[in-house]
Amino acid sequence: MMTWNKIIDFAKTGNPMPHSRVDKDLTEWKKELTPEQFRVTRQHGTERPFSGEYCESFDPGIYGCVCCGTPLFDSTEKFESGTGWPSFTQPLKENAIKYIMDSSFGMVRIETLCNTCDAHLGHVFPDGPKPSGLRYCMNSVSLKKISD
Repeated sequence: MMTWNKIIDFAKTGNPMPHSRVDKDLTEWKKELTPEQFRVTRQHGTERPFSGEYCESFDPGIYGCVCCGTPLFDSTEKFESGTGWPSFTQPLKENAIKYIMDSSFGMVRIETLCNTCDAHLGHVFPDGPKPSGLRYCMNSVSLKKISD
């Protein structure tokens, strides 16, 4: 189980190795993604709260990276956070997510990226429900449902 201390450690000392890597230049990504997907995943943007396809969806399934398809989250870990973005308590695998210290906008947060292709997903916070206490606050546009 991921813990806040483990996430901080990864962000400070290095992330686990992914199972594989997908490396493309921005021109290639721009051809494959919608303008909003590109803005959020490749330019570290944020979608408007309560606007995303998966914000209020709790159908069973696996959510993957919209860029490379890597499985990231299981719907059994999804919960209603009231924030306006899909929220999860745990990733599918410890090495699915990359953690980066983010000190933009005058705050310190932990940014989450797909560990396979470096797509910006959102942020993780230590204010989620038990037992993990984590809230992976994701942009819907960064995710795609890859199985039911």
